[in-house]
Amino acid sequence: MQGNFFFYNPTKIYFGPDSLNALNAELSNYGQRILLVYGGGSIKKIGLYDEVIKILSNANKSIFELPGVMPNPTLNKLYEGLELARKIQPDLILAVGGGSVIDYAKALSASIYEKDDPWQKFYVRYEEPNTKITPIGAILTMSGTGSEMNGGAVITNEETKEKHGHVFGAELYPRFAILNPLYTMSVPFYQMVAGIYDAFNHLLEQYFSGEDNNNVSDDITLGLLRSIKNNGLLAVKNPQDYIARSNIMWASTLALNTLVGKGKKQDWLVHALGHAISARTNATHGMTLSAISLPYYRHLLKYDVHRFANFAKYVFDIDDSNYSEKERALAGLVAFKEWLVDMHLVTSISALGIKDDMIDEIARECGGKNGYCQFSADELKEILREAL
Repeated sequence: MQGNFFFYNPTKIYFGPDSLNALNAELSNYGQRILLVYGGGSIKKIGLYDEVIKILSNANKSIFELPGVMPNPTLNKLYEGLELARKIQPDLILAVGGGSVIDYAKALSASIYEKDDPWQKFYVRYEEPNTKITPIGAILTMSGTGSEMNGGAVITNEETKEKHGHVFGAELYPRFAILNPLYTMSVPFYQMVAGIYDAFNHLLEQYFSGEDNNNVSDDITLGLLRSIKNNGLLAVKNPQDYIARSNIMWASTLALNTLVGKGKKQDWLVHALGHAISARTNATHGMTLSAISLPYYRHLLKYDVHRFANFAKYVFDIDDSNYSEKERALAGLVAFKEWLVDMHLVTSISALGIKDDMIDEIARECGGKNGYCQFSADELKEILREAL
């Protein structure tokens, strides 16, 4: 391990079919006013909404609801939530849903007592909150983002066509997160596989970067990548496979709770490109990542053949002794492509609505800085055009 690092994660995790039982005890740690934040109503269809309301009511809490948080939550929705939150001043924000709902709850929490405009403060100047923070609890219904155990909060400004993420400090991590894999069973197939790839790419962003090729962080990452790869295929074959879905859920949480990025550089250019694509098309986040990944990693391979060879060996079982290290690395990318296809993931940005005349603007917006070097503008445009 290189350099110095600090690791602290305050989120308590309750995992498994009975994990919702922990909610009542957790509520005793907070005051009377609970702001219940959720999305488009899927939690009502699976009965989770009724269960949560019952627990809150039995705990004699005052319940205020903020529904309608969309995938890729918008700045206008944040302003709408702030109007309610500033009026009621909740003691706890309880986010029930996928990563977008939890991201939204963090942005809301950071902004309630903030006098400055949250977009300018957190997403343009990337400053930290210096006011009171409202605690957040999370009940997760979709695997992928890892938002249940980190400080990340992504918001889309529809007017400027910008989608930015702010990684807040530990004060904005959910205080507790309830993870029941059964809740993820109702997620549509398209969203399920997109979430699986989101988690997979979180790991790639932390793995393909830096100079230290022999560290604990990478060893953990390779194991998580292999687990997501194998369990993802099982989930595609049978979305009701509880063991596969539970493994995916836990691996997705571990992929972005800051553990595996310790002691090394990180990349995140694929995510920057994905956000730029999503801001223009409102495409599902995981699909924007899968659509750009193959050409991106083909261009990145020359900077770290050894790490790509290990990726091929430990994730995709490419271990032919007759192969040179570069041949193994290239074979790994072929296997990677086959896995993307088997997972029914999008592999072209044109399928998401991106056209050639958008490429120059996307390249300018994303810059080209990665975990190894600075891609030239021409190379970044070439990657995007190969992804069309």
